[in-house]
Amino acid sequence: MLARLAIGAVFLSSLLAQPPAEQALADVPQFRSQVDEVMVPITVTDDKGRFITNLDASDFRIWDQGKEQKVTYFSRERGQPVVVGFLLDMSNATRLYWKSFQEAATELVFTLVPDDKRFSGYLVAYGTEAELAVNTTQDPQPIVERIRKLKPGGGAALYDAIYLALTRRNIIKGEPIEPRPVLVIIGDGHDSASSKTLEEVLELAQRKRVTIYGMSTTAFGFTSEGTANLKRLCEETGGRVEFPLQGLYSDVSGYISNPSDAGNYSLTVGTGQYAAQVAKGIFSSVAALAGEVATQYILRYAPSLTGPERAFRQIRVEVNLPGVVVRHRTGYYLENP
Repeated sequence: MLARLAIGAVFLSSLLAQPPAEQALADVPQFRSQVDEVMVPITVTDDKGRFITNLDASDFRIWDQGKEQKVTYFSRERGQPVVVGFLLDMSNATRLYWKSFQEAATELVFTLVPDDKRFSGYLVAYGTEAELAVNTTQDPQPIVERIRKLKPGGGAALYDAIYLALTRRNIIKGEPIEPRPVLVIIGDGHDSASSKTLEEVLELAQRKRVTIYGMSTTAFGFTSEGTANLKRLCEETGGRVEFPLQGLYSDVSGYISNPSDAGNYSLTVGTGQYAAQVAKGIFSSVAALAGEVATQYILRYAPSLTGPERAFRQIRVEVNLPGVVVRHRTGYYLENP
């Protein structure tokens, strides 16, 4: 409960302490998205991962297929409208930390769908099969109630879950411009049961202008063959992956220097100290993901190039500031599905 209140307070304060909602360029009239307009959500951080939120339109340059484009719209509004799909891995791989990630999903729902008409969410649970557990809603309670009833078991149909999320749920009027579509995958990226492929769902996500984020459930000391695929899904759509359990022992003095018979596991599973470290890692990841969704810059431009309808167009964004990390989707398709 304290974690929810803390994250919620940060999120709501970002909504209340906003700079001007939209900054149209001086020589360009304000307008809504057109069919031939490309929208690019962008995250800018310093080398320590801290968000940089005070940039102006003049700080950005954007290229489409290597040709610089004229930005027609710029926004750094906090708390931009989003519709978030929460994809929960219900496979056997999540059993060990299921309660912790169940709570993490609950915190994310309350934070990103704060019972406000600007924000919507839906839930897809995937084990051996993918299920639309809760359709698109502005009320977080049905999603949270369903999460609390879920129990892991079976295989992992991650790619089918992404496909279902992008094709079967109710669409909000204005997507993908306002609200922006976002997926949050809570899982290890492994897929053992899908009929769809990684390439199919990645292309569909790029066509749908969706940004994907991940919270990896891979535990400390373990690896998942799905990690690379999860990172690719996120990074090519402009998101990233949080690994809350990988730094589990980083703040524990003597973890490496004082070996134990248990193989250097100086925190014993089931103890209060271990549980506290797990909670800390997951809380930090929830706050980081929620913060990023709420602090993106939005650029739009009308592409000056034409080409085959199914061609993938590469995007490159630069920021006029040294030592920063810029995240955005790698490109788009001229033809929407």
